Amino acid sequence: MNFEVGSIVEGKVTGIKPFGAFVALDDNVQGLVHISEVSHGFVKDINDALSVGDVVSVKILSVDEDSKKISLSIRQTQEAPAPKKERRPGGFNNKKNTSNNNQDANKGFNTLEAKLKDWLKESTDRQAQLNKRLKK
Repeated sequence: MNFEVGSIVEGKVTGIKPFGAFVALDDNVQGLVHISEVSHGFVKDINDALSVGDVVSVKILSVDEDSKKISLSIRQTQEAPAPKKERRPGGFNNKKNTSNNNQDANKGFNTLEAKLKDWLKESTDRQAQLNKRLKK
């Protein structure tokens, strides 16, 4: 084997299993592209991404001379997609209403704090009534 780790070569998909795809690098050598190395996105079913006979560019991740196993990646030959920014109206991404959002958050907490005091007082009163009934 004279394939160098880190190099990008072209190969042909020769077999597909649920865990990955076998790719022939030449007539005598083939390697495995694990399902996690097929694409930048999540691949639920490898058959949706690859088919036997497809010609693909692969990066050589590792070569084990003893076992003659080669690990490959299709994903690492592709440019990573730009991360998507999620924009929600009125959410934390909306910079215009930052001060109003903080005031609303504090108001909500103060309201909950006041209710908690009421609930504790009500609970104490109920416990006192139960204790009176038990003493009779």
